[in-house]
Amino acid sequence: MEPVARVTVTVTFLRMDRPPAAPSPGLPPDYQVVRVEKPTVGFYRYLYDTVGADYVWWLRRTMSDGELAALLRDPVVSINVLYNGGQPAGFYELDGRGWPDMNLSYFGLMPHAIGSGVGFPFLRHAVDTVWREGPRGMTVNTCTADHPRAMPTYLRAGFRTLRQVRELWNVPLRLGMRIPERLLT
Repeated sequence: MEPVARVTVTVTFLRMDRPPAAPSPGLPPDYQVVRVEKPTVGFYRYLYDTVGADYVWWLRRTMSDGELAALLRDPVVSINVLYNGGQPAGFYELDGRGWPDMNLSYFGLMPHAIGSGVGFPFLRHAVDTVWREGPRGMTVNTCTADHPRAMPTYLRAGFRTLRQVRELWNVPLRLGMRIPERLLT
């Protein structure tokens, strides 16, 4: 059995059943979101590893390149990258495999973009993108390993809490993740 760090988190599952009533704030003028058609595994890993490094994003790190490439080729999975001055500033991943619901599988900012005020407008971009597709609902989850502003931002965008579940993750040590002491069991 491979050595692991035992991590305890509380996962909160959220849902939105209708588009937000409030108008979208829009992205600042120097930001743009680009849907990346057929992203390479290397580019996706760069986004995922950089955004998730401080938040114990580990599951996709355990996928083989072949498994990840197959996921990225799926036409109902989309990768959308936030750019500022030509540099990636964040990304979100939408997964329509559970249609008629759409899942916001991953959402986050690069470390240099945190605190810039672009988080909520970027989340609303994701939400508005989903609702243009005409789903029945939109789901997302967050956990106690995520940024402390994640939950309030999801609630502000119009998500509501469905349930919370305490989970024990066995994060392989070979991944070299930085795990906050507060999460270790």
